[in-house]
Amino acid sequence: MSANRLTLQKVFPYLVVAGGIIGLVASFILTRDVLAILHNPHYVPACNLNPVFNCGKVINESHDTIFGVQLPIFGIGLFAVLIAAGAGMLAGAKYKRWYWLTFQTLMTLGTIGAYYLLAKSAFQIHALCPFCLSMDVVATTLLWYTTLYNIDTGAIRLRRAKAKAIYGWVRRHHLDILITWFLIVIGILLHQFWYYYGKIL
Repeated sequence: MSANRLTLQKVFPYLVVAGGIIGLVASFILTRDVLAILHNPHYVPACNLNPVFNCGKVINESHDTIFGVQLPIFGIGLFAVLIAAGAGMLAGAKYKRWYWLTFQTLMTLGTIGAYYLLAKSAFQIHALCPFCLSMDVVATTLLWYTTLYNIDTGAIRLRRAKAKAIYGWVRRHHLDILITWFLIVIGILLHQFWYYYGKIL
């Protein structure tokens, strides 16, 4: 397990920076499309690919804001913070335990919010946004490896022997678990939109 821990500690800052960049680019594109639709309701985003992958429908029907500010604009700030955090780690910064617990909490809340929006898009709006999906992948991956990193480094403490034993198994199969989760989500989405993709597949 020590080899896995060492590998994660080396890779984690790059993972945070890469995830932040992907999320930032997606947020910029979504912000552009949101502002364009607000200016012109007939604007058609480039990611309107078919009846399922249809950013315009998601944007027009979601109406999700925080304090009146569109969510993609918040995404720009949040993903920029992720890039800064990862860059700081690469530069040798050492953060306190309270920082990592705060980081963990924000990643958890952000991922819950991402899946709420995914569920709303899939089951209420009946359309998906490719850029939102990319942020779902980023949020899930970063939350998973943030949790493992915080347990490895002691920011999250496992006090019971049984919990440590279970974590040892999880640590050895971390990628298998993540891939399985994504396959489950893909399966649910395929089932929801089988009326369209069933004809193709």
